[in-house]
Amino acid sequence: MAKLNTFKNSSGSTGTKKAKNTTLSYQKRSRTKSFDQFNFSEGQKKALKILGLFLLILAGLFTVAFVSYLFTWQADQSYIAQSNGGWSTLMKTTEEINDEAVETPVVENKLGKFGALLANQFMYEWFGIASFLFILVIFVIGYKFLYKRSILPVWKTIIYSAVSIIILSVTLGFAQDFISNTPHILEGKFGFWTNQILKSQIGVIGTAGLLIFIILTALVLIYNLDLKFSFQSLRNSNGDEEYDEEDEEEDLATTNQAHQNHINKVRDNTAQVATHTYNHVEEEVIEEEEDGDVDNIGLKTEPVEDNTVSLPLNTIKPNTNFGQNNQEIELTIDPPAPQEKEVVAEPALTVAKVIEEKPITANDLVEKFGEYDPKLDLSGYQYPTLDLLKDYGTGKITINQQELEANKNKIVETLRNYSIEIEHIKATIGPTVTLYEIIPKPGVRISKIKNLEDDIALSLAALGIRIIAPMPGKGTIGIEVPNSSPEMVSMRSILATEKYQKTDMDLPIALGKTISNEVYIADLAKMPHLLVAGATGQGKSVGINAILTSLLYKKHPAELKFVLVDPKKVELSLFKKIERHFLAKLPNEDEAIITDTKKVINTLNSLCIEMDQRYDLLKNAQVRNLKEYNVKFINRRLNPEEGHRFLPFIVLIIDEFADLMMTAGKEVETPIARLAQLARAVGIHLVIATQRPSVNIITGTIKANFPARLAFRVLSKVDSRTILDSGGADQLIGRGDMLLATGSDLIRIQCAFVDTPEVDQVSDFIGSQRGYPSAHLLPEYVGEDGGSDVSDFDPDDRDQLFEEAARLIVMHQQGSTSLIQRKLKLGYNRAGRIIDQLEAAGIVGPFEGSKAREVLYPDEYSLEQYLETLRKD
Repeated sequence: MAKLNTFKNSSGSTGTKKAKNTTLSYQKRSRTKSFDQFNFSEGQKKALKILGLFLLILAGLFTVAFVSYLFTWQADQSYIAQSNGGWSTLMKTTEEINDEAVETPVVENKLGKFGALLANQFMYEWFGIASFLFILVIFVIGYKFLYKRSILPVWKTIIYSAVSIIILSVTLGFAQDFISNTPHILEGKFGFWTNQILKSQIGVIGTAGLLIFIILTALVLIYNLDLKFSFQSLRNSNGDEEYDEEDEEEDLATTNQAHQNHINKVRDNTAQVATHTYNHVEEEVIEEEEDGDVDNIGLKTEPVEDNTVSLPLNTIKPNTNFGQNNQEIELTIDPPAPQEKEVVAEPALTVAKVIEEKPITANDLVEKFGEYDPKLDLSGYQYPTLDLLKDYGTGKITINQQELEANKNKIVETLRNYSIEIEHIKATIGPTVTLYEIIPKPGVRISKIKNLEDDIALSLAALGIRIIAPMPGKGTIGIEVPNSSPEMVSMRSILATEKYQKTDMDLPIALGKTISNEVYIADLAKMPHLLVAGATGQGKSVGINAILTSLLYKKHPAELKFVLVDPKKVELSLFKKIERHFLAKLPNEDEAIITDTKKVINTLNSLCIEMDQRYDLLKNAQVRNLKEYNVKFINRRLNPEEGHRFLPFIVLIIDEFADLMMTAGKEVETPIARLAQLARAVGIHLVIATQRPSVNIITGTIKANFPARLAFRVLSKVDSRTILDSGGADQLIGRGDMLLATGSDLIRIQCAFVDTPEVDQVSDFIGSQRGYPSAHLLPEYVGEDGGSDVSDFDPDDRDQLFEEAARLIVMHQQGSTSLIQRKLKLGYNRAGRIIDQLEAAGIVGPFEGSKAREVLYPDEYSLEQYLETLRKD
């Protein structure tokens, strides 16, 4: 027989059950989520380490301050006493304290004045020596953050420390009250006054009883204190040996009974299965441990040759007759009895493992193919180099001291002639304009200086004097005076700056330099549209070229497309060479740069269709703007088979808007207003330029949707107010001098100069590279005239909604494509074909420009008769 388990009682034995070659073990399962299981980013991990290091150092400093306070608190009273200022003296020097007739502080705390005040606040003003537990909490949290390991459970430490601080402070206050009637550092003011309140309400005995109850309750909750053990210890101390022996026997019987229950359970399970491996037995034991039937028992069986013990149903006969004292009790297992009949085993049933195919996710696609690269089609594209641009001038501001002094003296003298005194004057030199900032003496009215604009210009004999009263956010009055020798700002010097090279703007446009000689770069995507106006010859076309050049130097052809409208036919023709790279056009159009007014209307309406289609894509992708949509598409989270595609930015540039408004009027204004109102979120941005900034050209609808406005020099204050809603553009000096209004800010900028040969070289460099097969195609748009001859339609190939559209037209007496599109919920193309079929059938008249077509049938009765004739034919 094999010896399995041995039990001994306690004349030299433990009185508990042990198994031969066994290990007693108990493992508690963690129910809280590990700190390492949180997915912190790299920056968050660094921040946690820095916070942990800070808390550990803070705990050390607190320790130094608190320990030092225990020995120096009496000596430091001259400094920390409220009568001497307390915390208010922390940042004051000894001289400042003496000036306030306060006793000079003596600080002996090892952490100085701050340590003395800090320790006094915690230990005297608050919780006494119980405040040392704050150091424990800070140290435990800091260690957790820094090393990602816990020396103590963090939340338990915080809760237990908070409870201990309150109990310890109140308990020490209760004891200290028998010695002194004033607060002491042992209990702090919290413990002292809490005891005073309790004693006044329930007396000394009631307070003592309440404290004992709270302390015992805390011990029961935290340590599960069993008061029975206290009574047993008392009986043991009185020599009650008999009770100990009976109690041990009772514990032994309980343990044996639990083990017998386990063996019975194993025997019941073997009624179905003849053979059990050790692993099954171990599982049963662990289950009972978790259920609480057997406490802290782990059973490991002595290894056998084949690591398997056969347990037939009727062979387990446990010996439950346990001896007394030194007798050894053994559990024996008889060998299996020989079977009388051989049982033929049935063939085993093997179940094939089912392999489940996991659905392919976006992360799987990214891991396999990488992120989608929109630049892959033109992976060899090279950005233009700075060598293609010329460098005009040195790019450095030359300071003419004599000119500055002369202008300053003339300004001061002119103001003194009108009894205006100045306290201070400062000059800021720009490339073309110098800004003089003056601070008048108190009592001088700003409007008085503002009215002297012409007088100062007369005294300085200069053109373009502009007074800014007051300067926004500075508290000064600015006087802008043109330089006698202005410096030209080249586009190359702007694009070569680190500010432009390292910008992360979506659509950076380099405009030039400000008065303070700083490079000014704006983000067209955030503007989101730009209105450019100025008189002829003041630099408007150069500004358009500067915007286009700065975008070409920064963006890849896959990320940006231009729609260029040039009614003058010569201004933007230089960019024709980059048609297959950066330009967009309508299908079946020969020229990408639009010069015909009729084609401009179709293009604008096509952009509206593109805008609507993009909004549908954004809605299906559940994003709010183009940037979020493209990020989602690049990460392969959008399916191209569902119509999703990478969406480039589209910038519409109209060089001469006044000519379009004169020839087309509302047909141009309406789609432009729609685009300005809605197209920002889908990456369509407008740059509109005009040389006639009058109210019939720049209407209120357009101005309301163009918050960013760029004004070159104009000829009257009225034009300046039309563009900027304020004066100032009429006082510019021309040659690229401009004002940029973005909301309430008005910034004076010298526009970067880029000449026509430079633009030509940049276009040649891009156009010589491999491009796309054709320009980017916009959605097809069919105008009111249907875009083709009505005689081309076959009467037998009418649309299914032909008759319904005819009834709709006759009922409303309005022959309009938009009416069919709106009422029948059709697209532009299909509605246009139906209106052409109605014209071929003689139901509506021919196209008449912006007016609706004439309806040739007065009522539905005559229409039905005509339709019946058409059916028979």
